[in-house]
Amino acid sequence: MSLSVMQWGFLAIALLLANLPWLSQRCFLILQCDSKSPWLRVLEWLLLYVLCGALAMGLEYKVSGSIYPQGWEFYWVTFFLFMVSAFPGFIYRYVR
Repeated sequence: MSLSVMQWGFLAIALLLANLPWLSQRCFLILQCDSKSPWLRVLEWLLLYVLCGALAMGLEYKVSGSIYPQGWEFYWVTFFLFMVSAFPGFIYRYVR
């Protein structure tokens, strides 16, 4: 698998993970819920952010053989990028 395919694949997975709590009625993608509160959706979204970060670290280790140490700025930027990526799902759930 080429590096370009892995990068675009990861971006697609990150976009899907960012929107999943807003589009799914399941609690933590496993349990069936009648209605999910907005706080539960935010908690799910935060857990999926951590999962996406772990996936990114795993892919980085697979490609380069090591994980480059990052500062706090990097994690804030990725957090807000993940938040912007969740905007379509949020709009679908609460504004539409």
